[in-house]
Amino acid sequence: MSVNGEAVRVRTEAEQADEPGWEVDPDDDWALAVVATVGRQLRLRREAVGLRAGEFAVAVGYGEDLVYKIESGKRIPRPEYLDTADEVLGAGGLIAAMKEDVKKVRYPKKVRDLAQMEARAVELQLYDPLNIHGLLQTPDYARGLLLMRRPAYSAEEVERFISARVARKAIFERDPAPELSFVLEEWTLRRPLGGRTRLRQQWEHLLELGQLRNVELQVMPMDREEHAGLAGGIEVLKFDDGSMVGRSPAVANGRPVSEPRQLRILELRYGIIRAQALTPRESASFIEQLLGET
Repeated sequence: MSVNGEAVRVRTEAEQADEPGWEVDPDDDWALAVVATVGRQLRLRREAVGLRAGEFAVAVGYGEDLVYKIESGKRIPRPEYLDTADEVLGAGGLIAAMKEDVKKVRYPKKVRDLAQMEARAVELQLYDPLNIHGLLQTPDYARGLLLMRRPAYSAEEVERFISARVARKAIFERDPAPELSFVLEEWTLRRPLGGRTRLRQQWEHLLELGQLRNVELQVMPMDREEHAGLAGGIEVLKFDDGSMVGRSPAVANGRPVSEPRQLRILELRYGIIRAQALTPRESASFIEQLLGET
């Protein structure tokens, strides 16, 4: 139970232990329950080996106040905290194994629900008229967008949303891979939000994703005289049992819908939007041209 080299390394990182993004959302009952359970298990194991909170804090390399916050369910423990606690308490991997549950509670509930649907979908059709779609954004580009929000998000909220968007990107690594179709507006690709360096990196990321066999990226040019997407964004998720879920501001006030008639409207609009946009190959050439202009 002595402080080893690993604990010393964590202590240097612990200077950032109270940075935003690790608080528990007070309105998220499931997250509160998970963090409370993890904290209780940590306290019980600490007491079982006869360590006081202050002694344990020294051993893991974190402040005693943070130990109390985690054990009382008021703070989400970092993955490295759980790893070190597992070693100090001789838990044989049982504490470290809780990292998977803890990782999920960092994401807002509405994002978790969306990610669960995306994880089951075999086909996604996505159109966002206002921004580059969240699934396509680099973490740095996403941070730039989130920091522009007015009224401003707290630093904690920004980090939570970025973590959630990064987690959703697991959809690109699924096997079997779902079919992903995106339509992007040209003007969202041209706006240098957050700086031109961020935007250039975002273009490069889009080209990389566009090379995936299951991903189709299409750009809607600004010079089009007809556009079927003026009513707002569209999301259509299809599942392997034949069921579907759709969402659009123009249908049911943006609430998820599964009624066949409403889904047909969304599919019709999305199909026309795709037909009006550049082809995937033309779109890749367009983004390459943007890169060449900077």
